[in-house]
Amino acid sequence: MKFFDEALIEANAGKGGDGSAHFRREKFVPRGGPDGGDGGRGGSVFMVADRNLNTLIEYRYARIHRAKPGENGSGSDCYGKSGEDLTLLVPVGTIVRDAESGELVADLAQHGQVAAIARGGAGGLGNLHFKSSTNRTPKQFTRGEQGESRKLKLELRVLADVGLLGMPNAGKSTFIRSVSAARPKVADYPFTTLHPNLGVVRIDHNQSFVVADIPGLIEGAAEGAGLGHQFLRHLSRTSLLLHLVDLAPVAEDVDPVREAKAIADELRKYSDDLYRKPRWIVLNKLDALDEAERKRRIKDFSQRYFRSKIAKGQDPRRVYAISALTGEGCRELTFAIAAFLAEKPTLTNASPASQEEAII
Repeated sequence: MKFFDEALIEANAGKGGDGSAHFRREKFVPRGGPDGGDGGRGGSVFMVADRNLNTLIEYRYARIHRAKPGENGSGSDCYGKSGEDLTLLVPVGTIVRDAESGELVADLAQHGQVAAIARGGAGGLGNLHFKSSTNRTPKQFTRGEQGESRKLKLELRVLADVGLLGMPNAGKSTFIRSVSAARPKVADYPFTTLHPNLGVVRIDHNQSFVVADIPGLIEGAAEGAGLGHQFLRHLSRTSLLLHLVDLAPVAEDVDPVREAKAIADELRKYSDDLYRKPRWIVLNKLDALDEAERKRRIKDFSQRYFRSKIAKGQDPRRVYAISALTGEGCRELTFAIAAFLAEKPTLTNASPASQEEAII
């Protein structure tokens, strides 16, 4: 199924039914009086988070949604039937905003969470409400109110504990395949990942966490290069970011330090909040290097990257080296992530004692 994480819809609540101006007319009841009932309430539009959905594709094409109107009141004190409410199911993690003002309407982050996005109109009053000692035959009644009509923007932000960042072909999809049962597409050309993928990493029977893999960023994404920033919103709910860096690029002119700085810079351009999230550097593709070359490149990367202004605020001891292809170092990294998520430590007081201890 094609992945859709945005949609524009129109939600129209039902109009309330009109009240009735009716009088009792029965044999042997010469002064029956008014008996017009009220109109029914118009149906409202509700949105419900459903964990069985993972895309907004249903709302990509069905854009106008209308709840039923309320029925009019009638004689014999009969009230009109209320209009049936309309329930729209969306994936967990959907954010609903007013399309015109940008105001947040609802953040549906839990399964079964319900939000009223358009209220139905109230029913009108029948003439029985207007009778009095001085007005024995009221002909007044009121019309039902119009229901709310709103244009809404839906944004899906996947729920994950850990988000993966990196250039195309940094090994993000290979990593998520290595540590979870997810099977995203893997190939030896850029942009094989075209939409976010989720993988559940199980540490034991009682402990697990969710990893989100998004399409790779490139320098200039803020200006629309590559796939741009359109998928970074999916990392906004994560507690930890893993920045995967290709330590053994095929092209000799590719500098891992420069690429890592470029990704961090694009992250900062997109959102300060996302830029300030805990972010660990994961040096990937150790399988392509011998032991001596591994140590040399890891040391060179750490010395040059953490001297830069772009790395300020990051803990240089949170550098990990792995091979996503062979699984080397992945198990130890997942245990470190699980411990971090369980304790939610700060980077200054819960990191390993030295940079060498953090290198797996």
